[in-house]
Amino acid sequence: MNTNTPALITFIGGGNMASAIIGGLLRQGHPPSALQIVEPWDQQRARLTEQFPGVALFTSADAGLRTSDLVIWAVKPQMFKEAALASAPHLGGALHLSVAAGITTDSMVSWLGTGRIVRAMPNTPALVGLGMTGLFARPEASTDDRALAERVVRTTGELVWVAQERDLDAVTALSGSGPAYVFYFLEAMRDAGERMGLPADVALQLATGTFVGAATLAQRSSEPPQVLRERVTSKGGTTYAALTAMDAAGIKASFEEALFAAQRRAEELGRDFGR
Repeated sequence: MNTNTPALITFIGGGNMASAIIGGLLRQGHPPSALQIVEPWDQQRARLTEQFPGVALFTSADAGLRTSDLVIWAVKPQMFKEAALASAPHLGGALHLSVAAGITTDSMVSWLGTGRIVRAMPNTPALVGLGMTGLFARPEASTDDRALAERVVRTTGELVWVAQERDLDAVTALSGSGPAYVFYFLEAMRDAGERMGLPADVALQLATGTFVGAATLAQRSSEPPQVLRERVTSKGGTTYAALTAMDAAGIKASFEEALFAAQRRAEELGRDFGR
């Protein structure tokens, strides 16, 4: 690929994560003419056509995709094998970047016939450019391949590379599924605030602002979370009362076990849909 020519990027699947990446690429100046999407669902294609004018859309993969530099797999795990086997003959020698949870690169190699694969585990804040993505590259992926995958992913937020593919199951449990945990606690804080007499919208504004502020403080601070927590916890005070109630209910241990459940499910997805 000529480094002065924008990479031709093909998306297999046009759901939320594909939309997040496409939006990020366009914001960074990637030309719409160098993007194309394979999306079989008519309603979804119509939405994408309206959302991303100038981006080519196809109902299925064909020989026209052979010049792709990068193929981004944005399909559900249970649909990956069928889509890969149908598309592989038409994708030439492209680099492959998968955002499908659980599906291992060994499975992808058997379906796609190439080891030039990078696996990514993004999360939904990518939709607003604040995503957190874990990446793993097979040995067959070159330094240039890794750089291309990284440039694409950085349009949606931050990233970390992991050295072992199995670590992506932990990434899935922590950050991939992580936004749902935040939303879960936001629901609880909103509901508790409403029961205390606050309007629901005010309670949600307070809860959301607190999460954003605390996360930003933790991100910018050189101190670990436990030290930051201790600084707002005076013995006998209101925060102490809340944390004591949480400890008595075993919330921290239960929450940690919930993350292990997510990790186990990520492993199961690879086994169930990677054959």
